[in-house]
Amino acid sequence: MLLVENDPRDAILVREMLGATWTEGLVFTHVERLGEAIQELVDHSASCVLLDLTLPGVHGLEALAHVRTAAPDVPIVVLSLYSDEETAIAALQAGAQDYLIKPEVHPALLRRAVRYAIERNRSEVQLAYQALHDPLTGLPNRALFLDRLGVALDRSRRNGTSVGVMFLDVDNFKLVNDALGHAVGDRVLVALAGRLRAMLRPMDTVARFGGDEFTFLFEDLTDEREVVLIAERISRAAGLPVKLEDREVDVTVSIGIAMVADPSIPRETVIREADAAMYRAKELGRSRYELFDEASRLRAMERLELETALRHAVERSELRVHYQPKVALTGTQEVIGFEALVRWEHPERGLIEPADFIPLAEETGLVLAIGEFVLDQALRQIGRWRLSKPDITMSVNLSSRQLEDAGLVPMLRSAIHASGTEPSALCLEVSENAVTHNAELVVGVIQALKAVGVSLAIDDFGTGYTSLSSLKAMPVDVIKIHQSFVSELDSEPSDSGLMAAVVELAHALGLRAVAEGVETSAQLAALQALGCDGAQGYLFGRPLPAEEAEALLLV
Repeated sequence: MLLVENDPRDAILVREMLGATWTEGLVFTHVERLGEAIQELVDHSASCVLLDLTLPGVHGLEALAHVRTAAPDVPIVVLSLYSDEETAIAALQAGAQDYLIKPEVHPALLRRAVRYAIERNRSEVQLAYQALHDPLTGLPNRALFLDRLGVALDRSRRNGTSVGVMFLDVDNFKLVNDALGHAVGDRVLVALAGRLRAMLRPMDTVARFGGDEFTFLFEDLTDEREVVLIAERISRAAGLPVKLEDREVDVTVSIGIAMVADPSIPRETVIREADAAMYRAKELGRSRYELFDEASRLRAMERLELETALRHAVERSELRVHYQPKVALTGTQEVIGFEALVRWEHPERGLIEPADFIPLAEETGLVLAIGEFVLDQALRQIGRWRLSKPDITMSVNLSSRQLEDAGLVPMLRSAIHASGTEPSALCLEVSENAVTHNAELVVGVIQALKAVGVSLAIDDFGTGYTSLSSLKAMPVDVIKIHQSFVSELDSEPSDSGLMAAVVELAHALGLRAVAEGVETSAQLAALQALGCDGAQGYLFGRPLPAEEAEALLLV
């Protein structure tokens, strides 16, 4: 306990009161001047400061401000001769934990005030720490990182020092969570955070920015080469297997680097540039880190503009649904259904293919609104077509993001009801990769979708690693065989063995086999010989607007 009191008699009284209530563990220090108090706090700190405001050479709450500056985490109890409510409120607002009137103080009151001050201060410090640190890894969180980056940019403007930021993302971390569980994923992140923290200088910062993303802040770097060397060390260290009690987990990371050339730019821009460089590293694959440059800046701006335009596309009804025919591989290849495929009619760039915007829609969550739009349009269209051809069906793709959305099944029921179409007219297609990445979740969702009355298909079959047990557990109706298998049918007949095996597997499970990407008559003949049930591809028709697709029903 540190008592700052210039009246020796009051000091003796306070010491006696403390001694009467704290019989053990009390170390009491008394100083008469503010300078001595500051030095004592610097040298030894304290559990609590008892502070008289009427010290020589200071006025009002100056003494409180100086003590707070010297030891911001130490609780302070003010002792005053005066019952001045305004001063008491001002003292509490300035950081004191309590304000006691000397003539009213007795041992029990003083003990209680000190104990509560320590406990309240400990809670405040803990809450402040929790607000600025990640609870899992203990690293600074996004808020603290952005604050430190802002300070570093201010310092760079004043002193001309360099600032570098890295953005690190763990590659395919979702696979770790899906395959081994979130508990193992958390342990991997904790181990990785410890490695990253141990590699840095005391003045550097590493933060958990969110999920499996980490950010780094470096100051006083000599040039870009220095930060590149740091990135190489971090990449190597992060790439070492993470050893847990019962297993080893291999991880790789992608790192983006942004060197700040103009410290007046907003801190969010620096983060965005490092993030863009990280995505570039992930796209290239050949290296684990990339520096943000002018080309990266242009790509980042284009990506941001595309995201903004895509949001407007949903709002402004710029999306279009085209329909690709599916045929039965018997007789005259009659059209038995269509697959609904979204296109974006950009006001300046024209018709944009889904491969150019669906990945961005997945990342931003816009795919939920897009998926709902496609489903609604497809259901209404098939409802009209079934008036003339009652057995025709419509297929609609579901993305991984949609499968993870708790509102998917209620949305489906609502869309079917609004369209007035029978559920059996709709076939929902789920990619094999979505199944293998999160089999337990997808099986449950597929069972819930099946209960609505729709049929289900595994799309792009052959690109993932669906186990036979998973396939048997899912109430699917169709296997759509990926076009890479179909393309092999143009060469030697021996190349058809794998396709034959897939078709036989589908039939053994009581499923229909549909081939994707059929483009030649040779492929068609081979598929018919193998007993494939259906097909789609450019040989039968490209994705077409509704009016043109409808003409195929009349053939």
